[in-house]
Amino acid sequence: FCFVLSVAMASGTALIYDEEMTTHKLLWSDAVCDIEVPERLSFSYEQLKCYHLVERCVHVPAREGSEEEILLVHSSEHLEVAKSTQTMNEEELKRVSGNYDAFFFHPNTYRCARLAVGATLQLVDAVMSGKVCNGMALVRPPGHHSQRNAANGFCLFNNVAIAAEYAKLKYGLQRILIVDWDVHHGQGTQYIFEEDPSVLYFSWHRYEHQEFWPSLRESDYDAVGLGKGKGFNINLPWNKVGMGNSDYLAAFFHVLLPMAFEFDPELVLVSSGYDSGIGDPEGQMSATPEVFAHLTHFLMQLANGKLCVILEGGYHLKSLSESVCMTVKTLLGDPVPEIT
Repeated sequence: FCFVLSVAMASGTALIYDEEMTTHKLLWSDAVCDIEVPERLSFSYEQLKCYHLVERCVHVPAREGSEEEILLVHSSEHLEVAKSTQTMNEEELKRVSGNYDAFFFHPNTYRCARLAVGATLQLVDAVMSGKVCNGMALVRPPGHHSQRNAANGFCLFNNVAIAAEYAKLKYGLQRILIVDWDVHHGQGTQYIFEEDPSVLYFSWHRYEHQEFWPSLRESDYDAVGLGKGKGFNINLPWNKVGMGNSDYLAAFFHVLLPMAFEFDPELVLVSSGYDSGIGDPEGQMSATPEVFAHLTHFLMQLANGKLCVILEGGYHLKSLSESVCMTVKTLLGDPVPEIT
């Protein structure tokens, strides 16, 4: 007798991009914030078109995240401040931005941040409903530094943290893995989930013995979570620059993946910052775009392939856009390139 078990597997890769998110921009001169430019999105999308990857993806429209969804993670005070900036003049915007560490408001920032949240949730819905297997959301402003009550480090609302709470609520998920390969520590995400054993958070980041921004004691390796969440926060601080492909692969093989397979997530969310790639002025690391294909491929082995990649940082346009393309090609099932 031959028993054939047929499982309906989701197929396809979602791509979410809305040009409107390029309208959030810095209106005055600020040496810290001037790298977070609209071209980060448009350049990446153009490169995807150039490689004929856009037409191979399933187009999923962005939407605005609702206030209710934003409040899954953020305080109502924070939401009200963000809302109030829509009608401000440049002077007022500058003043409010000054209350935060490395953040700028534009009259369109609130709308863009809501689109960033909504795009991320659309991706979660597309993956969890089986419409697609996996996907990428090209969003800005990014999210992983923003905290319950504060904008921080170019981030207004924590897109990935909201997505995790949303997925728990809507789909009853009990184990979500968040992988943050941005070169900065996503302290906002860590704070939000540090007592929550249902979310395993992994971040590698440039640290340099607390000299590198955000320069927090709790970005070190011994911050492992609190209370019930103890053991569900993993920080891998790099104490020097120039980390390359082999360092990143070693970190995945020896630190992240053993824990990830044991945790057995039902969904994987990637805080996908490409400032950890070669050429980036923030990271000063040496990993080439190909490494992101490999990292993506490893994560596709978890959660039955349910993988949502959400853009965070990345400030060298060429390195960023090539790395985005490598990630999407891998999500689409193309063979991973050889690594140098």
